[in-house]
Amino acid sequence: MLLKGKRALVTGASRGIGAAIALKLAREGADVVITYEKSADKANELVQELTATGRNAKAIQADSSKLDDVKRSVAEAKAFLGGLDILVNNAGIIRVAPLESMSQEDIDAQLGVNIRGPIAASQAAIPHLGKGGRIITIGSFFANNVYWPGLTVYSMTKSALISFTKGLSRELGDRGITVNLVQPGAIDTDMNPASGDFAAITKPFIPTGEYGKGDDIANAVAFLASSEAKYVNGATLTVDGGLTA
Repeated sequence: MLLKGKRALVTGASRGIGAAIALKLAREGADVVITYEKSADKANELVQELTATGRNAKAIQADSSKLDDVKRSVAEAKAFLGGLDILVNNAGIIRVAPLESMSQEDIDAQLGVNIRGPIAASQAAIPHLGKGGRIITIGSFFANNVYWPGLTVYSMTKSALISFTKGLSRELGDRGITVNLVQPGAIDTDMNPASGDFAAITKPFIPTGEYGKGDDIANAVAFLASSEAKYVNGATLTVDGGLTA
């Protein structure tokens, strides 16, 4: 087990990539707390799967765009786990529309969850992380290439995570805490199914011709969270089957 005895918090993890990450961390030996905004049933189902691996697990309701919710969730996770070793900033949202017609509400929502959320969670978690601590943020391949219109704001929020990761790695490196970014490509989830309309126009750009799975991202996160990645810091790992090659 790569993560035996470690304690992890994964934000926005009731389904999709976040759920796959939480399960992988548990299977590698970590106790795991997840946060969710609305999907209580799915979050509770995931907790049952996590505990079935023999690990301690808990779900905490929190809106990643709200500072008080984020601070509370980190504090509750630390209290439940008895400490904190790994933070995975997974929570994220997307709104698709041309900037000209996008509502201020949709702009603010993306800025809140995709940028302020990781900043707030990291700031709250840092005091609890010791040597060997890990902060891993989930970005997007759209940070590198904006293939279609309507993704201007979303792509901007994800590209901001690159500089956030680099800057924070400088601040925490001398404490033995690494900070890295994983950028998923086209991943088969209920929000972006491999059989959906968007997939039909995406697959031709992927050299492998296939969508990725949540486990592909989870495996990358588990590696970065482990001691095997102790010299990987301030890095961006794009897991997209060559989509952005």
